[in-house]
Amino acid sequence: QIGLLESGGGSVPAGSSLRLSCEASDVYSNMCIGWFRQAPGKPREAVAFISTLSGTASYADSIKGRFTLSYDYAKNTMYLRMNSLQAGDTGIYRCVANYDGSKYCGPSPSPTDYNYWGQGTQVTVSS
Repeated sequence: QIGLLESGGGSVPAGSSLRLSCEASDVYSNMCIGWFRQAPGKPREAVAFISTLSGTASYADSIKGRFTLSYDYAKNTMYLRMNSLQAGDTGIYRCVANYDGSKYCGPSPSPTDYNYWGQGTQVTVSS
């Protein structure tokens, strides 16, 4: 069982930055971990994912160039740095993980591709 604990959400004006953290237990070097988000009334949207095997990250087109995903192996913690936030980035951000030996975790998986989910952290961006 993998435990995922998110933090770092908040309410900010458009153009601001936030850094989300996801502390993970029992993460190994053969996993894909990342973030989904969900806005009210909308389906879950894949945001960004990283391979713990290679450290390579992938991003959804909607956030590419504004968000940066990284993983600190010493702290077992994943970080999502979000710059130039827009109202459309509002939603609950949930950390996800799954065992996967790939060196590249695709940027647009289905939510069913991930078995482990955190509780989520709210990000609200006002325009």
